Amino acid sequence: MASPRLETYCCPNRDAATQLVMNFQPEVFCGVCIGSASVSLLLTILQLLPKKGQSPRKMPKASSSSTILLLISICDILGGLGIIFRSSIWLGFPGFIANISVVNRTDVWPSAFCVGSAMWIQLLYSAGFWWLFCYAVDSYLVVRRSAGLSTIVLYHMMTWGLAVMLCVEGIALLYYPSLSSCENGLVHAIPHYITTYAPLLLVLVINPILFRRTVSAVASLLKGRQGIYTENERRLGTEIQIRFFKIMLVFIICWSSNIINEGLLFYLETQPDINEMPLKNIRSAALITWIIMAVLNPMQGFLFTLAFYGWTGWRVDLKSRKREIPWESLSSSAAGENAYPSPVNYQSNIHDSKKISTTDSQQTDEAISMLSEGNTSGDDRITRSSPIYQGW
Repeated sequence: MASPRLETYCCPNRDAATQLVMNFQPEVFCGVCIGSASVSLLLTILQLLPKKGQSPRKMPKASSSSTILLLISICDILGGLGIIFRSSIWLGFPGFIANISVVNRTDVWPSAFCVGSAMWIQLLYSAGFWWLFCYAVDSYLVVRRSAGLSTIVLYHMMTWGLAVMLCVEGIALLYYPSLSSCENGLVHAIPHYITTYAPLLLVLVINPILFRRTVSAVASLLKGRQGIYTENERRLGTEIQIRFFKIMLVFIICWSSNIINEGLLFYLETQPDINEMPLKNIRSAALITWIIMAVLNPMQGFLFTLAFYGWTGWRVDLKSRKREIPWESLSSSAAGENAYPSPVNYQSNIHDSKKISTTDSQQTDEAISMLSEGNTSGDDRITRSSPIYQGW
């Protein structure tokens, strides 16, 4: 589970609100974190592995969109591993973790583990937020024909640079001048929470706007190809819109509890005594959302693969070719059979056995192909006369 409260717990003089949630059934909390993260980790890897029965084809090069989708999954996998490792240490060595509360001590390893594991989790999930923002930007630029594989370098610089900068800055401000004096009031805590939640709020606010503009641009792009807007093209636009909706729905489900929990805990921090009877419902709501966070935060990885690719099935093919890129392969399975996501499954809605040889039309097809890659359509009517299909 990813929360800035994990870093504030490393302060021996932590605030009462952090003490409240971190001391609430710690064994149950860590067990839930391990269970949720383990299930998500296994299912995410299963989703990304190549499947039996599919007929992969190689693409000449990976697109920026497919690379971003893979990197989001990798960030979720590594973040889940951090959650499992941290929670396992907390469960297996309670005495080791208890030393964090001791102010005057010579053993620095408990605090080093606390800070290091919390930073690892925060950094990976924060990077995942930035990559999701880059995906929305790239989707819009693709339909505007202003993006390509070369832009992935800029995305790397922005994502990892901002994630590391904000994480280090927030931790430095929280622990200044030392661990023994951190969390002395909100002056230390507020900058840390801002740097933690800034990328999350950015995705919540900006991504829906970019997705909406992308869907509108797709409609204009399809209309401009032949001057008409057929039922097939309307269906394609709707499917792309649904895909963006599923991505945002997963994000909101997994992280809205964090925002609610943080608001409740900040409210409790402003009270003279958080143990007063009138605040009982607030405390209960904070503890409930705390456990919900332990379930939903690690599950983001698996739920995102469902939003990106759909369910890819159980039939794993471990003898796949080394150079195969499964998340970009084409599927030749029969209708209704689970296949690995294909970047051009929507092309059947555009090209009904027509050959379009103009450069402008091919660029349009490539833009839509990159935008819709990783999706599995309900029908498997791949038109082999498509210039994109023939190029592969």
